[in-house]
Amino acid sequence: MNRHVNAIAGRLSLRAPQRHSLEILDRITEIIPPKKGADVAAALEIIRSEFPSVTDFERDFPSLCFALATGVGKTRLMGAFISYLHLAHGINNFFVLAPNLTIYNKLITDFSDRTHPKYVFKGISEFAIDAPSIITGDNYDQHDPASGTLFGGVRINIFNISKINSEVRGGKAPRIKRLSEYIGESYFDYLAGLPDLVLLMDESHRYRASAGIKAINELKPILGLELTATPFVEIAKGSVQFKNVIFDYPLGKAMADGFVKEPAVVTRKNFNPAGMSPEEIERMKLEDGVRLHESVKVELETYARETSNPIVKPFLLVIARDTTHAGQLLALIQSDGFFEGRYKDKVIQVDSSRTGAEEEEMIARLLKVEHTDEPTEIVIHVNMLKEGWDVTNLYTIVPLRAANARILIEQSIGRGLRLPYGKRTGVTAVDRLNIIAHDKFQEIINEANRPGSAIHLKEVILDDDVFGQKTATIVSQSQLATKLGLKPADATGSTQMAGQDVQLIFIRPEEQKVAQIAYEVIRKLENQPTTVPTLAHLKNPEIQAAIVKAVQEQHRPAQMELEGVTEQPDFVAIVAKTVELVTQQTIDIPRILVVPKGEVKAGFKPFILKLEALKYPAVSEELWIQHLRTSQLEVVTLGNGGIEEKNMEDYVVSGLVDFDDVSYDDQADLLYELASQTIKHFCSYLSEDDARKVLRCYQRPIAQFIHAQMQEHSWEDSVDYEVVVSKGFTEFKPSAYTYAVNEPSADYRVSPADKSNMSKYVFGGFRRCLYPVQKFDSEAERVLAVILDRDADKWFKPGKGQFQLFYKQGANHLEYQPDFVAETKNAIYMLEPKASNQMEDATVLAKKEAAIKWCKNASDYAAANGGKPWRYVLIPHTAIAVNMMLDGLAGQFGCY
Repeated sequence: MNRHVNAIAGRLSLRAPQRHSLEILDRITEIIPPKKGADVAAALEIIRSEFPSVTDFERDFPSLCFALATGVGKTRLMGAFISYLHLAHGINNFFVLAPNLTIYNKLITDFSDRTHPKYVFKGISEFAIDAPSIITGDNYDQHDPASGTLFGGVRINIFNISKINSEVRGGKAPRIKRLSEYIGESYFDYLAGLPDLVLLMDESHRYRASAGIKAINELKPILGLELTATPFVEIAKGSVQFKNVIFDYPLGKAMADGFVKEPAVVTRKNFNPAGMSPEEIERMKLEDGVRLHESVKVELETYARETSNPIVKPFLLVIARDTTHAGQLLALIQSDGFFEGRYKDKVIQVDSSRTGAEEEEMIARLLKVEHTDEPTEIVIHVNMLKEGWDVTNLYTIVPLRAANARILIEQSIGRGLRLPYGKRTGVTAVDRLNIIAHDKFQEIINEANRPGSAIHLKEVILDDDVFGQKTATIVSQSQLATKLGLKPADATGSTQMAGQDVQLIFIRPEEQKVAQIAYEVIRKLENQPTTVPTLAHLKNPEIQAAIVKAVQEQHRPAQMELEGVTEQPDFVAIVAKTVELVTQQTIDIPRILVVPKGEVKAGFKPFILKLEALKYPAVSEELWIQHLRTSQLEVVTLGNGGIEEKNMEDYVVSGLVDFDDVSYDDQADLLYELASQTIKHFCSYLSEDDARKVLRCYQRPIAQFIHAQMQEHSWEDSVDYEVVVSKGFTEFKPSAYTYAVNEPSADYRVSPADKSNMSKYVFGGFRRCLYPVQKFDSEAERVLAVILDRDADKWFKPGKGQFQLFYKQGANHLEYQPDFVAETKNAIYMLEPKASNQMEDATVLAKKEAAIKWCKNASDYAAANGGKPWRYVLIPHTAIAVNMMLDGLAGQFGCY
């Protein structure tokens, strides 16, 4: 069955905890094959023998709970469960239970809408051909489910719990339990009689009430699969843990593994509440929350523009005491005195006090709060935002309701943990969820750090000197784009434009419009290197004539709409002037690809593993159980309850084939030879039984250990390569920076006061830079910019993706972005200033090697097309001084 697990995990891109859950299901179906009328007590004993955490199914049928933290992907896992049970065991009938209307509607979309980004079966080819029938609480009684005309193939029933466990007025049974004219029995009884019904319970902690358990038991499924982030129920005496948890992946683990945001508790530097009224503390927390929100909004936009990702509009969540308090907060935020009234139309109150049209508008705005065109930035709520309201753009929470620290943490962060890009970015502002808790700061820290706490919060101290600085995103597009009057896409209220003082090349709107169309035509010529090998070729009469023709064709429809305009623009003159500007304000950067001729074969040479450091101790039965209970399974991969391999070597081989560069079909002999060495090593100090347990428990780190050594023995058939130039030149990408609004651009010629924090400065005042402002990472970069602005004809700092230049690090190919590009009369330089003690660093040398090859290929292309040669210059920071000349640095440190 493992092939189904591998296939589904790969197609659905399952995360490690999701995959492990699927592996557990695979094992469960092996030791207790799901079937109608199974001996439940016997099944419990079998499962308990391998999974000691399962002490009771808590249902009248085998039911197992997968406790996965919020944000890890429970809905995707349900899709994986259904795919596996159908493909591996031929099961066709599923019943998905939702705890409320919000989740019910969300599940219908996720399971049925193939165009939706969260469609759970994306990549499952069998379902692409024959999609499952989705039967809901709204359409189940409209057709005969057994006829096969509508509900054929795989049938997934999605119901809200209220549809099956509630009584209606007059004591009648719910509609699902009433007789159906199509099937001669109630739909509920039809489901209960199916031989292969599998029940999936989303947010299963909501089905522990007696009425819910009774209704679920009556469905008589062959297997129950429960998913929740909170595997316990609260009663008067405290929390009661579930007895059927087979896999627990708690929030702390999800944080450590980077699947959710990193929550942080925020207070003010030297905050002292003495003498402050509760109202004053509340106002301070709210205002500080908004200030932090504004700062985060800028950082998110800057990151999005730097990385060409969609811009995320964050929002702030205020937790009020009650509906009266919520109304007071709404009035405050909508007043002119609160941040100059900027949030008057950007705040909504979400609670039970809204009815009718107001409620509909509230819900509509809440459901669209992730959309950048929806204005809401502050949401005030009392206690309505529960499970199912999944957003990725909640970044700041201001809890104003009295609660103990544990409840405050759990209720506050539950809705804000999901990451907007699906994974951590490494940028703190993008990856962090902020909880404003001035007066509860120490209490929350103590709770988070107590032994046994799943959450370890970061601390953020707001310094008035820094916090008081208003920031914005400054977009630095090329001087060329600015002179043509072009604007960056998706401007927001936080977006500032650099180079506002740059004089436009065309003043009249109609001429500016023609020039912009001409530039779009030129941009498309990037992809025709045989026609336009370099920018200089744009000046050829036949090329300019073709540009003029294309511009006239694109301009004509718009021209006809202009009433009263009879004079045609001088297309020839405008195009000629635009071409001249493009050649002056751009450096020829070709897009170079090195591709092999014919089929490339690669693999690994046989070698003897160095296994001395691989000394895992024997795994005792007691420790075996502890792995499960402490959620260590994700780290150690299979753990107890994983796949039981027949041959010990298969544990190693199946771990190795998960790596992209390892082909089982081509390298099976080598893989089993390495596995054999590994088995022999473990058996040299462990019994065979203990060695098997170690292999099973630590499969992933063992595979990683071996794979790292395989890299040293990789081979690739020596084949001929050819250099393919896909673009003769490339458009300059805009850059984006975060900057302090009240601080003007720094003069690049003057060394700043705080050289240790160089990246906070935005520098301007250049004469020959192709961008109006730039940021530098070090004083050496700033000094080099002074040299370039003096000695080069034109220069700039390239943005991410400008070169598409990659270097190899281990098995990975990573993008390399050189620090500077400069053009002189005789050459084009790719320059990299580097700390003198890093000149022999392995990564620096790998980048250098890739850059030299690129420059050689670019020089060959330039030589064939009348262009300038490229040279790579790696400069130690100690050699960079204002009195140095560019030619001198290139002569001393140039590598090609």
